[in-house]
Amino acid sequence: MNYLIGVTLLWSFSFSLIGVYLAGQVDAYFSVLTRIALASLVFLPFLRHRWLRPDLVVKLMALGAIQLGIMYLFYYHSFLLLTVPEVLVFTIFTPIYVTLIHDLLEGRFKPTYLWGALLAVLGAAVIRFDGLTESYVMGFLVVQGANLCFALGQVGYKVLLAREAQQPPQLAVFGCFYLGALVIALPAWWLLGQPQYPTSGLQWGILLWLGIGASGLGYFLWNKGATLVSSGVLAIMNNALIPAGLLVNLVLWGKDTDLFRLSLGALLMLASLWVCQRQPARSAD
Repeated sequence: MNYLIGVTLLWSFSFSLIGVYLAGQVDAYFSVLTRIALASLVFLPFLRHRWLRPDLVVKLMALGAIQLGIMYLFYYHSFLLLTVPEVLVFTIFTPIYVTLIHDLLEGRFKPTYLWGALLAVLGAAVIRFDGLTESYVMGFLVVQGANLCFALGQVGYKVLLAREAQQPPQLAVFGCFYLGALVIALPAWWLLGQPQYPTSGLQWGILLWLGIGASGLGYFLWNKGATLVSSGVLAIMNNALIPAGLLVNLVLWGKDTDLFRLSLGALLMLASLWVCQRQPARSAD
């Protein structure tokens, strides 16, 4: 679980950088393309034909296209339909999707993990629920598309590698993963992007960090961590970013945060983690 905790901290800082320095200043599709392209360059040198079967390459590229490529299209479009608090509220359903998709792929149902995921959703709702605007149904559906893509990608990655008799090098695996994401990001920018590019060295530096650090290192460690924990723990860690991100905003940028709600929500998430970890551990679960 250390991988997931580390990436949660990494992403909590990254999202703050996006909100302060990039959002509304740099075209979102260009930012996505830059992040994915830089991450792809990190992993492409590790691709070797002898390490990966053609059918495995296709499956990994499909998962990358879903988890990163299509997910980002849904995610960035949601901000055109919803306020930021509403987007955050609607992303809390990801743990439920992670649990249900994993059980569906494995052909079983574990109510303990579902209850743990529901408790994590409740904790996130306590932290982030600030009321909803009137026209939010379409926005809700768009965010759920992003949530489903993110959940399907990470669970599919976990299940796919667990079923491999001989584990391929994960650096090579992620080269394929990002190639799939690039297949989506490039035409998305070409068709939907606007000529709104970074205007300062700081913005270019942040994009460089987001590409190599948050996207490259971050998603690699997140999906690697996903293969080492149960589906219940993985589901809960998907919502751990919410309190972490709020703390970063509070400490570094002085954003207003309801500390009582933050503490109560964090305690509910810890309780959900405890519920799932009481389940008899099986690393491949």
